[in-house]
Amino acid sequence: MNIIIRPIQQSDNAELAKIVRGTLAEFGANHPGTVYYDATTDALFELFQTKGALYFTALVNDKIIGGGGIYPTDGLPTGTCELVKMYLLPEGRGIGLGRTIIEKCLQAAKDQGYDNVYLETMPELKQALNVYAKFGFEYLKGPMGNSGHTGCSLWMLKKLQ
Repeated sequence: MNIIIRPIQQSDNAELAKIVRGTLAEFGANHPGTVYYDATTDALFELFQTKGALYFTALVNDKIIGGGGIYPTDGLPTGTCELVKMYLLPEGRGIGLGRTIIEKCLQAAKDQGYDNVYLETMPELKQALNVYAKFGFEYLKGPMGNSGHTGCSLWMLKKLQ
């Protein structure tokens, strides 16, 4: 198995949009107020050209199977970025790939000087919730920032040391 994790390329847009929407639909989490309905989901490369943002695309045997990134979401406190668009196809799950992408995102956040990483998610994504907890993300009582993702009902924060 040949695994590559690299920065997003413009040619990744269509495949990543299918993965994001397909994964949300797979878990019954394709609600209004989620990235399922965001126009930016179709233009991730362009979105991640924002200063302080970075997105990693994961490939297995030259096939895009998902990715994840960090983003300086509007309204977050200074020094905080958001872990975003963290989705993998079924063949990318259970092989440590999600863990590796999160590690790369957390390191990128540290390298860019962030103190905290925030995320928004949903109860339907149970496996991801367990992974986030193992990384030290702690539940919050409410959302931070202005992501516009009102369909997310769980919020977590990790302090970077």
